[in-house]
Amino acid sequence: MPTNVAALAAGVSEATIRKWVSRGKITRYGSPGRSEFDIEELAAIALRRQA
Repeated sequence: MPTNVAALAAGVSEATIRKWVSRGKITRYGSPGRSEFDIEELAAIALRRQA
C-alpha cells in the first residue's frame, strides 16, 4: 500500500511513516519515488501502539 494509505491504516501521519522507515521500524518496498508498505507489518505496529 502507498504511504498515504499506510499512514491512515496505522493512525499516524505520512511523516511518521517516513520516520519509521528511516529508523528501521518498518520496511519500505517499491521503486524509487514509489513507496509501498506491507499491510500485515503495519497492522502489527498499530496493535502494539494500542496496547
